[in-house]
Amino acid sequence: MAKIHVLSEHLTNMIAAGEVVERPAGIVKECVENSIDAGATVIEVEVFQGGIERIVITDDGCGMDHEDAHLAFMRHATSKMHSEEELFNIQTMGFRGEALPSIASVAQVELQTSNGEEGTLLRYNYGSLDVDEKCNCPRGTKLDVSGLFIKTPARFKHLKSTSYEFSVIADLMNKMALSHPDIRFQLSHDGRVVFQTSGNGNIQEILYQMYGKEVAQNAIHFEGSNEDFHIHGYAIQPKINRATKYFMFLTLNTRLIRSVAIQKAILDAYSDYMPPNRFPIVVLQMDSDTQLVDVNVHPNKWEVRLSKQGEMLDLIKKTIQDTLNASLKTVSVSKPEKKSVIFEQPEIQYSYPVKPRLKEDKTIEQSFQNYKPIKETIVEEKRIYEEKKIPEIKIQEEPISYPLPKVEETNDKGPEFFKHLQVLAQLHDSYILCSNEEGLVIVDQHAAQERYHYEQLNEKLLVQCTNKQPLMVPIQLDVSSNVLAQYMTINEKTAFFGIEFEPFGTDQLILREIPLWFHDVDQKQFLQDLLDYFVENQDVDMAKLRKHMIATMACHSSIRFNRPLSMQEMEQVILDLQKCKQPYHCPHGRPTVIVMSDGELRKEFERG
Repeated sequence: MAKIHVLSEHLTNMIAAGEVVERPAGIVKECVENSIDAGATVIEVEVFQGGIERIVITDDGCGMDHEDAHLAFMRHATSKMHSEEELFNIQTMGFRGEALPSIASVAQVELQTSNGEEGTLLRYNYGSLDVDEKCNCPRGTKLDVSGLFIKTPARFKHLKSTSYEFSVIADLMNKMALSHPDIRFQLSHDGRVVFQTSGNGNIQEILYQMYGKEVAQNAIHFEGSNEDFHIHGYAIQPKINRATKYFMFLTLNTRLIRSVAIQKAILDAYSDYMPPNRFPIVVLQMDSDTQLVDVNVHPNKWEVRLSKQGEMLDLIKKTIQDTLNASLKTVSVSKPEKKSVIFEQPEIQYSYPVKPRLKEDKTIEQSFQNYKPIKETIVEEKRIYEEKKIPEIKIQEEPISYPLPKVEETNDKGPEFFKHLQVLAQLHDSYILCSNEEGLVIVDQHAAQERYHYEQLNEKLLVQCTNKQPLMVPIQLDVSSNVLAQYMTINEKTAFFGIEFEPFGTDQLILREIPLWFHDVDQKQFLQDLLDYFVENQDVDMAKLRKHMIATMACHSSIRFNRPLSMQEMEQVILDLQKCKQPYHCPHGRPTVIVMSDGELRKEFERG
């Protein structure tokens, strides 16, 4: 008897479900993408017990007739692809035809759908069709999924708490709303609406709902394009950052994607303005010819392969860098409002009768005997009060709009900001205190000098290095045979900066001469980092290594902390910042200057 046999359709659906439906959020993603493909303008997602108990997705898309509703639950049945050529030109969110049959094999599913002419009701119970009848329902589709993984306990036990599972769904819906701002989304949990958008296409409005007023106000719109790609979105000012990289939202042709390479390009663009181990908030939307994109990489469709990826990464980095350079703002200091704590003294219970105290104090009465009220003021206030009408309360049926407050333009962009500073004093031999029309300005003397020296050195190294110094004792580096075999390729990248290696024996490279700028660098460590980078990437990113090297040189040659400065020296630090193209951050991304506004100072001194 043959050992190989064909698996049943139900078992193959369950296997496919393991790749498509890992957790409730997978169901939401697949079904919402189907709704988007159906042309929906309103998508409502109702979740119960984190989606473990029940998920209901309703849309106003094109719907299906009776025949299409049946075919939708068959594996590899889809309306989105008809030929082999279309596999390499996919313009829809879904295309495999695996989502519904996979979901129906591991849960109870009820489908109500109508194309505007006829309605259909189907109920599947863990892979078997129990109900098939006509029904009356509005145009669109409603999918009700319950009892997820009940009959597959091995999968069910890997689900986490209801709060965690719902947090994954909420994060997904936020990303969906950012990638399709023209669709009205609504998400509710256990009968309570927790997130909804207006569908008016305003991404800043969605950011306002997700992260609040400060993030929305500091969102800078950017846009760039080349022959193959067009990118646009919002980059948040680097003074607002996060501890993880999960706040970079990427879409390619409106499809949510994950890409380490694109995230790295964004981080490179922010590297001059943000300290290490901090990450930006960015909404990046990329558009390209669908023939340059391969989305058939993984069943969950989060990963894609992109032709001409290098050109895309260069465009992203340059566009965001230019946007930040043109729109940087100083870091402001604000303290949270202190809430006054009210202490209530309990009423004392006496064991004997006590006469109640008079509420009016005779002393206070006597002090007001000669007081004459100003009748005109009272009458005027009463008249103003009577003119105010209580606004009529109306029930808002449409989604709430979140208007963003206008941001006042200030002279805090570029070197102009530093031309209006008046030096006051030095604090702790480390900080320069200044004032301007906004309030108190604090300059980090070391970071400020670092920025100035970094830009000066950077300009010098933009031209090819010809000034070298021979070494009496060459620098020797132990390397692998792989690096030794490719030393000429490495030299092609490094010769411009005055670094050329020679092979020495079978396991070493040597450097017989060094460029003059190399004196202030830990030479052996820098060269070892260069070669390690080549081993990891099979390339030498001299721009990145040069930045690290120049930043190190600038740091070593700058004013240190705990060094007292004269008034003339402090004024020179401010003058140097005026000459910088990007004076707000040191080469390591730390701020050079922060501002405490006059309004904040007034609050601290309780002057209103």
